[in-house]
Amino acid sequence: MIADEVMSGFGRTRAWFAVDHWGVVPDIITCAKGLTSSYLPLGVVGMRPQVAAYFEDHVFAGGLTYNSHAVCLAAALATIRVYEEDGLIEHAAQMGEVMTHHHEELTARHPSVGVQRSIGLFGLLELVRNRATGEPMARFNGTSPEMAQLYRFLLDNGVFVNLHWNQVMTNPPLPITDQELAEGFEVLDRALEITDRAVTG
Repeated sequence: MIADEVMSGFGRTRAWFAVDHWGVVPDIITCAKGLTSSYLPLGVVGMRPQVAAYFEDHVFAGGLTYNSHAVCLAAALATIRVYEEDGLIEHAAQMGEVMTHHHEELTARHPSVGVQRSIGLFGLLELVRNRATGEPMARFNGTSPEMAQLYRFLLDNGVFVNLHWNQVMTNPPLPITDQELAEGFEVLDRALEITDRAVTG
C-alpha cells in the first residue's frame, strides 16, 4: 500500500500524517510540501524495512526533488523541530474545529455551496449551480466566469486560495489564529454571493 501524504502530511489533518487517523501503516509513504514548509524543495519516499530490503540489490527507479541536498535536509529538520516546539499539530486540531464551524455556516448561508468537508486544516468547498442535481459551478478540468470572478474578488480582498475547477480549497497556514481565520471566511462569505447568483432550481 502506498500512501500519498504530499499534501496531507505534517499536521495538515491534525495528525502527523492522514493515515494516522485510521491506524494505517503503509508499505510506502511519500511526503513533500509540509516537510520543509515549502521553504526549500524536498520530497521523501519512505519504505517499510521489508520493501526497502528489496532495493539493496535492485535499482529503485525513482527520483526525488533535490535528492539528499544538504541545505534542504537541514530545512526539513528545522521545520520538524518547529512543529514540535510550537505545538502546531495540536493547534491544527483545535483550529480545525473552528474551520469546520465556518464551513457549516457558509453551507447554511449560500446555496452555491453544494458540499463541504474538512479534517484539521485541510478543507474544501464544492460549488454548484444546483444542489439537487449537483451540477458543478465549473466543468471538470475547466473553469467558469463565476469561478473566475470569485477568484478575483478573493485576491482583491487579500485572501489567497487555490481554486480547482468548482472547488475552493481552504488550507490555511497551521499557525493561523481564530481572528485570521474569521477574517478570511468573512471575505469568502461575501465572495460566495457571486456564485449564489448562478444557482438555479
